[in-house]
Amino acid sequence: MGMVIRVKPEAIAEYKRLHATGSAEVNALLAGCGVKNYSIYLREPENLLFGYWEYHGADWPADAKRLDGEPAIKAWLALTDACQEPLASAKPGEWWSMMEEVFHTD
Repeated sequence: MGMVIRVKPEAIAEYKRLHATGSAEVNALLAGCGVKNYSIYLREPENLLFGYWEYHGADWPADAKRLDGEPAIKAWLALTDACQEPLASAKPGEWWSMMEEVFHTD
């Protein structure tokens, strides 16, 4: 899955700091729900974050719902979401905007 969002220019240092230390509990929850090979890239000066992960499960909607209910995920998102803003083209209610895969190779 690929997704994109803006990071607030004044929050770039904080966003990098948060991810430099990360959250072992959040990482374990993601792995337990089939999320692997998760990376976030920053593109400056546009201040875009590109996120990529591979889902290795059988039911993404169920796993996503489970993650949404986890207190550790909610606490982490409260920190990181404060650094972000959705794209102007985001759909209603969409935070990270999902991207269409147009090329893939193994």
